[in-house]
Amino acid sequence: MTQTPKTSRRRLLKSAGAGALLAASPLIGRFASAQSSAPIKIGFQQHSTGIGAAYGRWYGRTTDAAVKMINDAGGINGRPVEIIAEDDGTDPKRGAEVVEKFSNQHGCDVAFGTLFSHVVIGSAPAAGEQKIPYFVVSEGHHVASGALNRYTLQPGITDVKSQVQAMAPYVSENLGKKVTMIFPDFAFGHDHRDFFTAAIEAQGGEVLEHIAVPPAETSFTKYFPKIPRETEVLYHVMVGPAVLTFVKELGEFFGPSSPAIFGFIDSLEAVDLASPGLEFLEGTYFWEGNPRYAQADQTEYDQAFRAAVGVDDNGASVSDPSDVSTYAHMFGCWETLNIIKAGMEASDYQSAADRQKLIEAVEAMTEMPESMQHPQGPKLFNGKTHQVFGVQYISRVENGRLVKVHTTSIEDTLYPDEVDYTTQSF
Repeated sequence: MTQTPKTSRRRLLKSAGAGALLAASPLIGRFASAQSSAPIKIGFQQHSTGIGAAYGRWYGRTTDAAVKMINDAGGINGRPVEIIAEDDGTDPKRGAEVVEKFSNQHGCDVAFGTLFSHVVIGSAPAAGEQKIPYFVVSEGHHVASGALNRYTLQPGITDVKSQVQAMAPYVSENLGKKVTMIFPDFAFGHDHRDFFTAAIEAQGGEVLEHIAVPPAETSFTKYFPKIPRETEVLYHVMVGPAVLTFVKELGEFFGPSSPAIFGFIDSLEAVDLASPGLEFLEGTYFWEGNPRYAQADQTEYDQAFRAAVGVDDNGASVSDPSDVSTYAHMFGCWETLNIIKAGMEASDYQSAADRQKLIEAVEAMTEMPESMQHPQGPKLFNGKTHQVFGVQYISRVENGRLVKVHTTSIEDTLYPDEVDYTTQSF
């Protein structure tokens, strides 16, 4: 069950009838010990439309699955969880309006779920003004950089700076040192530009050319002649509905004589690797936040997570093999919701009056072992920067599948703190 883009829907329980529904429900035993039978309301800022719609669809499915698991286990502090979803159109202005709506109209306890970095940056000030905890699932470095506020946290997914820092040694040692980068021309792409450039230079390499592409671009051929002939590695990361066009046109431009290619899977999220025109990707490399294809060393947690969200061993919907998931990112919703649960239970969260205690409880978290709550892998949370760090994966396209060839350590991803949110006033 996923959210329609036009209006908000309340999943699982309607607050007006929560008491009656619980009294008539077989779940009553699970929630009977709560001080209140009212649901914990989590406002889900969903990219149902706009350039993030493919992510929004799968973030929604993952959120529903996580909430089902949490509620089946008794909810949070004995209370059921209710998701209230609003479409932000993948737009910063609408994003801020949605956060305000969660606080003022819906009475949500927390806001959650935003992916695209420009929407996070546009929405975080509203979270601070409304004093509502804002748990983003974004990857941008904007949280850990100190650019936002104490109410904004990213505890369930790693950021670009940590990812590229961990990737650069592998790229330098195995693919080449002279790199050309192609990236989207907004905050997320700028993070790649800045942090990978620094990371590859630290490995003795250099970036020959930065090619920025507007995120709403639909044709890319005109950008490719800017790639210098001496390029040894083409580094690409693209987002939005035209990603299939991007990789197809890239293959048409190079033909059989391309440099080594290293991409972030964002360029192929929700895209079937078997799509015509993608044959040239054979032998190329990708960063994956979570391996799309079930690997030979698949854990029991990944297996259970796939079953819960309805994804098969190829990373596609179990009901439609052509509906490919955003598997490298959507685990962040599952893990973040479980962190919200853990934080609320640690702080004995009862109402909006306890929001400060909730944030302080999450700030106190550190190690997060691989588990059913954290199926992507083990993590380390930095309460000062509000950013989590975790293992990263590099995969190679082999026989039309993504095969994991390298797993980083958490230590590979760490960098010095740039902020201490815990010193900021609420």
